[in-house]
Amino acid sequence: MTDNKNTPELISGQDSLRVFESLNRGMSRRNALQMLGVAGVAAAGAGSLFGGAGRLFADEAAAVGKGKPGGKIRVAGMSSSTADTLDPAKGALSTDYVRHFMFYNGLTRFDKHLVPQLELAERIDNTDATLWTIALRKDVTFHNGKPLTAADVVFSLVRQKDPITGSKVMALLEQFAEIKASGPNEVQIRLSAPNAELPSILAVSHLLIVPEGTTDFSKGIGTGPFTVGEFKPGVRSIAVRNKNYWKPGLPYLDEIEFIAIGDEPSRVNALLSGDVHMINEVNPRSTTRIAASARHRVVDAPSGNYTDLIIRQDQLPGKSPEFTQAMKLLLDREQVKSAVFRGFAVVGNDHPIAPGSRYFNADLPQTVYDPEKARFLLKKAGMESITMPLMASPAATGSVDIAVLLQQSAKQAGLTLNVNRLPSDGYWSNHWMKHPLSFGNINPRPNADVMFSQFFQSKAPWNESGWQNEQFDQLLMLARGETDDAKRAKMYADMQTLVHDHCGIGVPVFISNIDGVDQRIKGYDSNPLGGFMGYMFAEQVWLDA
Repeated sequence: MTDNKNTPELISGQDSLRVFESLNRGMSRRNALQMLGVAGVAAAGAGSLFGGAGRLFADEAAAVGKGKPGGKIRVAGMSSSTADTLDPAKGALSTDYVRHFMFYNGLTRFDKHLVPQLELAERIDNTDATLWTIALRKDVTFHNGKPLTAADVVFSLVRQKDPITGSKVMALLEQFAEIKASGPNEVQIRLSAPNAELPSILAVSHLLIVPEGTTDFSKGIGTGPFTVGEFKPGVRSIAVRNKNYWKPGLPYLDEIEFIAIGDEPSRVNALLSGDVHMINEVNPRSTTRIAASARHRVVDAPSGNYTDLIIRQDQLPGKSPEFTQAMKLLLDREQVKSAVFRGFAVVGNDHPIAPGSRYFNADLPQTVYDPEKARFLLKKAGMESITMPLMASPAATGSVDIAVLLQQSAKQAGLTLNVNRLPSDGYWSNHWMKHPLSFGNINPRPNADVMFSQFFQSKAPWNESGWQNEQFDQLLMLARGETDDAKRAKMYADMQTLVHDHCGIGVPVFISNIDGVDQRIKGYDSNPLGGFMGYMFAEQVWLDA
């Protein structure tokens, strides 16, 4: 927990929830502090409130000690290889991320609303969202007994910028102009331009903290809830409870064996037979089997994952705004939700921010299925009777089924679409973003800035539809430097409107992560980052055998 001077003495769970929801609606942190009655804590930036009240939201359930200590569980992920790594910077698969959160901590950590909460950082302050000062906890030691210091944090962040490291987030760290220790337990980060979302960036799994000078990552020396009992890349890992973990009472489990079963039916069979306690990436078609078992349950975790229709804006027919709008109107979202994803999805609205996300624009009118209006727009564009290919692949989750539904809808508007089913192998390198009409699949990103920067900014390398919008680009830059939540929320709302109205992206639904869990596993919740509670289940669940 934080220092007493930064922690509210008495606050009910109901009050916590009320303040938390108000923050998500845009209340300023200063007003939130006034609601809490916290004296002496200045709302001077994105991290300041979380030095006190914010930690309460993330740790409330754990702090009351609801969990039952002891027990060993076996967990099966979906993918594994000899390239499995315990180096957080190189994490590339969901199995990597799960292991990394077992053995390491970050400066911040996402809660289930994707709001960053303090972790190894005791306090975060900023000046103009450019100079950030991070005070570290003083009660934290690595698995080898070494105390956590500023030098460890500087090393962990600076190595991300070195091409030799091979970090998967090296481009994200380009904005870190200077990283230095400003005291034994204090770090300063100076950005090349303002970015109020730095606490979210610091919560990314690749930026978990390792000891200064680490070159051998096979032992997984971190500050996390578990230590490495065994690590065999492509085979299994065993995590053993860290008895000296800096969070009192955590973790609950004594041991976690983590394996991978690539075949989904085999993964489900392993769960139902009792061979494993937990699996991820369950196909919606398999949910009935799991739900029929009295000893298991399905965990439906709404996420920001989406499969999108890509209408290239830099070539015909996508250059026509009428054609682009017509294609969005031909997406029968409710049918996609029920027929393709068996209800394990929520309806999308042609922009990448999912309902329930921190800056979701709930006031934006919903695009609805309207083949008649689509026919009118196609005729206006002079394309009422054309025939064209539509590229889809199993590589983009559900896209083949969505394409078939879209093909049927297009017939009603006088448009003939020929669905080309492309193999998964080579789809992302050879076909994604390279056809007038195709599909993509985008995994959740930690915040709106990262999502918009990677996929919608004019110069973004993954700008799927080749969309260029100067107003959007300007808003993106302004939002990064805006420390007032309400003002930044308005900017993100305007950006969603621009994408919805003008971009060549159709987002029919946001796809749930589906996990299968043994009923004896308690404390299991969801996180929109991904399955396995956003890969962070290890320190939060217990076995009630």
